[in-house]
Formats: sequence, C-alpha cells, structure tokens
Amino acid sequence: MSYQITYSDSYVKRAGKFLRKHPDIHNQYRKTLALLALDPWYPSLRLHGFEGRLKDLSSVSINKHYRIVLELDTINEKIILTDVGDHDQVYY
Repeated sequence: MSYQITYSDSYVKRAGKFLRKHPDIHNQYRKTLALLALDPWYPSLRLHGFEGRLKDLSSVSINKHYRIVLELDTINEKIILTDVGDHDQVYY
C-alpha cells in the first residue's frame, strides 16, 4: 500500500525556504518523504496526532529537531503536507 503525497500551496513555499536554510538535511528530508509514502506508521517517522486547534493534523519527524505537519486520509490513502520546520515553528 502506497500513499499519494500532495503539498498545500503554503507548504511548497515553506519547504523551499526551509531547505535553503537547512541544506544539510536535504537527504533526511527526502528519505522522510519516501518512507511517508510507503508507510506513514514507519517507526522512525514517529507519526502522532495533535489535540486542540490542530486536532485534524498529524506530525512526523525528519530528525530530532525538525517536523513535517500533515493531513492523513487513510481511507483514500492520501497525505497532504501542510507545514515543515522545527518543533516550535510548526506546533504554535
């Protein structure tokens, strides 16, 4: 089973800025997206949902400092990426 990954318009802009600012983690970022498409529950991604105002969203880890926020649609096997950044940037 493979998930289709799409990107919100705001994500494309943020991801571009993020990768220009952090070129050293580009390979980790690509690996995270590849694993996410194959299996969102892969252990190293540490997929988890949110509560409160972000309750419809989930997050995966790029590494211990950076996260990708997403909408996970398990019925249609789609993932919409909405934000990327460090913990404080994406959770607040």
